[in-house]
Amino acid sequence: MVFNSIPFVLFFAAFFVLYWLVVNKNLKAQNALLLLGSYCFYGWADWKLLSFLIGVSLLNFILGIHLENATNEKLKRLYLYIGLLQGLGGLLFFKYYNFFVTSVNEAFLAMHISLDLTTLKIIVPIGISFFTFRTISYLLDIDKGKIKATTDWVVFFNYVAFFPSLLSGPIDKAKMFIPQLENTRTFDYANAVDGLRQILWGLFKKVVIANNCAVITNEVFANYQNLPASSLLIGAFLYTIQLYADFSGYSDMAIGVARLLGFKITKNFDFPFFAQNIADFWRKWHISLTTWLTEYVFTPLSIYFRDYGNFGLILAIAINFTLIGIWHGANWTYILFGFLHGLYYIPLILKGTMNKKKKLGTTTLPSFLEVFNILKTFVLVMFTFVIFRSKSVAEAFDFYGHLFSKSIVGLPKFTGVSTIYFASIFLYIFFFFFMEWKARGKEHVLENFGMTWSRAARWSVYMVLLLVTYYFSSIVSNQDFIYLQF
Repeated sequence: MVFNSIPFVLFFAAFFVLYWLVVNKNLKAQNALLLLGSYCFYGWADWKLLSFLIGVSLLNFILGIHLENATNEKLKRLYLYIGLLQGLGGLLFFKYYNFFVTSVNEAFLAMHISLDLTTLKIIVPIGISFFTFRTISYLLDIDKGKIKATTDWVVFFNYVAFFPSLLSGPIDKAKMFIPQLENTRTFDYANAVDGLRQILWGLFKKVVIANNCAVITNEVFANYQNLPASSLLIGAFLYTIQLYADFSGYSDMAIGVARLLGFKITKNFDFPFFAQNIADFWRKWHISLTTWLTEYVFTPLSIYFRDYGNFGLILAIAINFTLIGIWHGANWTYILFGFLHGLYYIPLILKGTMNKKKKLGTTTLPSFLEVFNILKTFVLVMFTFVIFRSKSVAEAFDFYGHLFSKSIVGLPKFTGVSTIYFASIFLYIFFFFFMEWKARGKEHVLENFGMTWSRAARWSVYMVLLLVTYYFSSIVSNQDFIYLQF
C-alpha cells in the first residue's frame, strides 16, 4: 500500500475519521488506533513480516528500560550490545548475507578455489534499514543520557512503526518524535491544509516527474549498448531528476500525512539541486540519513582520527560515505557510489571549506557564479548516479564507455516515445525546477502558496496540478517508489 494508490486513500480516509472524530479525546486510545493503523499498513505488504517488526520493537523497548535502570557499567554495555547486535545483525543477515556469500565464492573462484557456499532464500522485511536506525539511535541516546527510556510500550511501538515514515523514512529521532506521542494532539486546520498542499506537490513530483522520467531511463539503462551516447546522456540526466522527484516526493507525502495526524517529522530534502558544492548537496539530500550517520559515525570517527590532521578527516569522511553506500543495499555499485562521494570531499577538506555553508542569494535569478557551482555539482552527482542505477560496477563502466564516445554529438533516439511526449517531459521538468527555485528557503514548494491571491486563482492552480497528476496516472504505468527497496 503506497501513498499514490486507491487502497491507501480509502485506508487513510477511514483512519482519519476515526482518529480525529472518535478517539481524539483519549490519548491512549488515539495512540492505540495509530499503532493498529501502522500495523495494518505494514501488514498489507506481507503479514508474515509483521511479526519481525513487533519482535524488534518488543526487544528494544525492554532493552531501553533495562539500559537506563542498570547501575552496573558492564550490565549497561551488555544491554546496549544486545540491541546493536540485533539491529546491525538483522541488517547484515537480511540485506547482506547472500551478497557476502556470493562475493566470497567469486573471490575464491578467481583463485581457482571452489567453496560453493550456499545462498539462502531470504525475504527482506520492508523498511528494515529505516526502522533499524530508529531503534539503534534510541538505545545510543539512552546510553549517552540524551533521552529517558519510555515505559509506555504503545508509545515506543508507534515510534518504530509510525506508518507515514515506516517504509522509506524520514528517519526520526526518538528525542523529537516520542514527546509528540506522549502529549495530547489537537487538530490544527491551517497545518492540515498546508500538509495537503505538501502531499499534492509530492504526488505531482512522483506521478508527473518521476514516473515520466522512468519511461525513458528504464529504456536507456536496459538498452544502453544499442543507443547513441546522446541518448545515454539524457538518460543519466533524467534518472537524476527521477530519483530526486521519486524519493523527495515520497518524503513530502509522508511529512504531509504526518501533519494531518498532528505530527511534525524530519525534513528530508532541502532543494539539493541548488547546492553549491558536494558538501552542500549532502546537507540537503536525504537529510535524516546523513545527520544520523554524522552524529553516530562521522563525529566519533573524526574525533578518533583527529591526531592525523586532514588525512584523518578524509579517512572519517570516506568511511562515513562508504557506509551511506552500503546502507542502500547489497551491491558493489552502492559501495563505490558512497566511496566516490567521500573522495569528492577531498578538495574541500584541503581548502578548509568543507563546513562553510554557501547560501543562495535572494534575487530572482541566480548569479553567474551560483549557476556555475550548481551545474558543476549537479553534473558530478549525475555521473555518480549512473553507478547507483547500474546492476553492476562492470555495467556502470560499460555505460560510461558508450557514453563518452563520438555519438554524444548525434541526435538522441528512443523507441516508443514521440517527440511531443519527449518535449512535454522537459516542459514539466522546467516547471518543476522553476517552482523549486521560487520556493528555496521554504519547508516545501507549496508552503503558503498563493495566500495573497484570490481563492479562485489559488484553487485553479491546485486543480491544474491534480488534473495533470490524474492524467499521467492513467497513461503512464505506475512505478514503485525507488527507496522502498532500501
